Amino acid sequence: MPKVEVCFTPQAFSLFANDEANVVVIDVLRATSAICTAFYNGVSKMIPVATVEEAREYQKNGFMAAAERNAEIVEGFELGNSPFGYMSNRVKGKTIALTTTNGTQAIEAAKNARKVIIGSFLNQDVVAEYLVAQQRDVILLCAGWKNKFNLEDTLLAGFFVEALLHNGYDMDCDSALAAQTLYNIAKEDIFEFLSKSSHRSRLSKLDLERDIRYCLTPNQTPVIPVLEGKHLVKMNVAVQAVSK
Repeated sequence: MPKVEVCFTPQAFSLFANDEANVVVIDVLRATSAICTAFYNGVSKMIPVATVEEAREYQKNGFMAAAERNAEIVEGFELGNSPFGYMSNRVKGKTIALTTTNGTQAIEAAKNARKVIIGSFLNQDVVAEYLVAQQRDVILLCAGWKNKFNLEDTLLAGFFVEALLHNGYDMDCDSALAAQTLYNIAKEDIFEFLSKSSHRSRLSKLDLERDIRYCLTPNQTPVIPVLEGKHLVKMNVAVQAVSK
């Protein structure tokens, strides 16, 4: 029976070593939501990098580049990690280098895993369906905030735990149970449940409430970005409906 585990921060990922597991990277507010939105709007590839300096090198070499630190676009870049920046024709067919405070750090931590999948509320159902169809162990890697626990990533992990447990998976760690429990408490109104969470407050102070609402809206971008080498690309896969 395959199992599902939840890792709350990239720093802890080494404790979950499992060469056979599919890893889902989660950074709800906002990196993985932006990545899903980018691919839904026709981006060809994305190159996740850990540092602003790496992103600048790609920019100097003619690539589109996006950089965010502390929830704001880094000076000198035209894009950050707001999903709304990826909703125009200017990104269609492009390869974009991307660095963010938390999300690309989580991708970096997981890059040697069997398969690295990008998860968000925006693509929650297609990702859950794919994972169930694979019947492999799953590690849900939350990006958190600067290697600390955050609530919104944990809630999405809880959604995936719930879906997988209803489709033949098992869990043997309390982190998965905690995420599932929090999700079931919050699921009727996740936006309201997060009203006092640290990162929602951080974004609200920057007048990014529209981003928050969008990132918490399920199934807006039914695509599955996946890491292939150094590139994120859109997976072409047909999946079956999942019971939840």
